Amino acid sequence: MDTVAFTGLKYARLDTDAMHCKDVSMHEVGFPLDEDSIARLMDGWRSYVRTDALVLKSGDEFAVVELRKRDGKGLFRELDGYSIVSLPEDTVFVEDPNLDVLNLPAMAELQSKHLGKAVVVRGMFSHISYVKGLEPLVLTVVDNVPPSPSKLGVLVRMALASGFVELPIVVRERIIDMASKVPEVETPAVMFPCRVSHLEASIPFYFLDDAPELEDDVTLIGCHLSHRIYLELYGREVPFINVCPADHTVPGEKSIVKCCKVKQGHELDGDVVRVPWGATVPEVVSAINDLFSSSGN
Repeated sequence: MDTVAFTGLKYARLDTDAMHCKDVSMHEVGFPLDEDSIARLMDGWRSYVRTDALVLKSGDEFAVVELRKRDGKGLFRELDGYSIVSLPEDTVFVEDPNLDVLNLPAMAELQSKHLGKAVVVRGMFSHISYVKGLEPLVLTVVDNVPPSPSKLGVLVRMALASGFVELPIVVRERIIDMASKVPEVETPAVMFPCRVSHLEASIPFYFLDDAPELEDDVTLIGCHLSHRIYLELYGREVPFINVCPADHTVPGEKSIVKCCKVKQGHELDGDVVRVPWGATVPEVVSAINDLFSSSGN
């Protein structure tokens, strides 16, 4: 596999710690990882044709060196030069057997936790890679709960893990907890959209999908569709606390929401993309790619 360059990231793909067959090699040494020592190591170094970088390990310290190889034939090449990507003071080592080092969003999330550092990672299947200088793209998931966790948040993470979103996207969530809105209710009772939420309150509460006979004045906590359904069922206005995710986005912030008006696929509106309430992972993948490609990231 070839090394992929992406917005300042040298994204190296490799398979094992061995110094062959892939783009990055880990090489253990017995000297301090400083510029002079690395220079002596590189003097006369011959690199395997596929190796573009070395992760140097000395004890518990790491450094990363990128290689420039001369043209030639055969499996090993003389160096035309090298660049020190990071020395130990600027290098972090992370071991995470659940992290796919070939997944760019996963590497972006890792970089976001160690900004300004080179991060060497041993991930899934003991694959090793590194990342430095990557500026993550933030996607805000706006969703309401319960049920918890946020269904859209889970779908977005599944989409990013799928390998079909090749962008350095990290996820941030803005969760609207409907239970937290109950203290804002000024009527004797409250109504929630559906029973499946298992919402409860310390005051009398109803569920709109039961279409119950109301013994109290209620405040409806829900979205615009809930409001419309209430008006159809009861023929009168109702105090309304709006928890519609689409109305809780922030201008200029790349966001994804579920919307009952979207029946399939997705709808893009500036920095907001809307997917169906019953969205699938492929629909979320398509929505994310469209959101970030439409405006040049």
